[in-house]
Amino acid sequence: MQGKDIKKSTFLQLFSPIINEKFLNLLSDMEVDKYLKKLSTVELIELLANSQINQRASLRDISNDFNNDGFCEAFDCESFSPSQISRRLRDLPVEVVAYLFKNITTQLGKELGHDRIRQEMGRLLILDSSAISLCLSLFRWAKFRETKAGIKLHLLLEFCNGVVIPEEAIVTPAKPADKNMMDDMIIYEQGTIYVFDRAYVDYEKFDAYCKEGIYFVSRLKSNAIVEVIEDYPTSGNITKHQLVRLGKDGSTKMEHPLQLIETQDSKGNKIIIITNKLELSVDELSSIYLYRWQIEVFFKWLKQQFCIKHFYGQSPQAVENQILIALITHCLLMLLKLKTGYQGLMLNFKRMLITCLLEAFSTFIRKLHRKPKRTSKGRRKIDHELTYKMTLRQVIAGESDHLDDLTYDPVLL
Repeated sequence: MQGKDIKKSTFLQLFSPIINEKFLNLLSDMEVDKYLKKLSTVELIELLANSQINQRASLRDISNDFNNDGFCEAFDCESFSPSQISRRLRDLPVEVVAYLFKNITTQLGKELGHDRIRQEMGRLLILDSSAISLCLSLFRWAKFRETKAGIKLHLLLEFCNGVVIPEEAIVTPAKPADKNMMDDMIIYEQGTIYVFDRAYVDYEKFDAYCKEGIYFVSRLKSNAIVEVIEDYPTSGNITKHQLVRLGKDGSTKMEHPLQLIETQDSKGNKIIIITNKLELSVDELSSIYLYRWQIEVFFKWLKQQFCIKHFYGQSPQAVENQILIALITHCLLMLLKLKTGYQGLMLNFKRMLITCLLEAFSTFIRKLHRKPKRTSKGRRKIDHELTYKMTLRQVIAGESDHLDDLTYDPVLL
């Protein structure tokens, strides 16, 4: 490590938000590390976060990192065996990791500034889930079909102006329906706008949200029973704009009216969007629903960049801990990106961090903001008209034998 000063290393700067008084006090109160001789909770989380950044595929790969002297110096220890890491990941209480996750997201919100993560129309939260397939023979507890196993990550994201912050995360077996998790994920805060997909349509809950002053924007199933109260004028690609009441008379009929628009996606498929925020314009409603795709992008990023398709442990606790640590790792990267003032893509930031993790933080910042040295004056412009005239003169002059040579290229001359 440059300068051999651990306190000024990029490694320590990345993980400094974990080493905070609240979290350390919680570990002390819960006596999580009371009888440990090696691999404390903070060290375990740092080790797993590092493995996810570097996309280590197995516990043996993680343990092998300690063959790097700089890595040992950063951790201030010589090595941990795969079995030690496995036991600690299995035995670490999920409540501890979940607390740290909330602590880190709070820090991230403060760094971004609450004014920056609020829309003029209200706080915007996107709720969705993503399934992760597992091997049935190894994860019997996650069985949901005869030959398949899997889990679901239920995630609540706060979104504004391109910034995505994980707000709430729950891991469950894949079998339960998404709408069964709404009560656990919804924060009863007036003025909040939730964005759902069709899997979360529940008329009873929608009525409750209307009474509580919680706004939602959701896609509606095509077979929904709709009573039209009023039709509004339409234009452009909006084929319907109505005030409606959903549900069947005498059973599921909603008490509160909703605004409905019908439009088409890029493939020509019909999309029906509803909301209980009646003052939203058609354009605002369409834009808000489009924000829902941000959570799909986030799921893809999480799976591709933080190794949550290969699990280091097989118990439910180990799997949930690994997913929560992946979310913590994402937040740590965002905090460090803000600290460095880097405005580029997160992927480029992550690649540079991997290269410079064991170097001095000042070196990392210098390399991160270094302007590329241009070694070329750019693509050469070809004057095709001049090439044609030159070749024509050679043919007229009878000097065209060289044109039959396959190695001759007039453009390169």
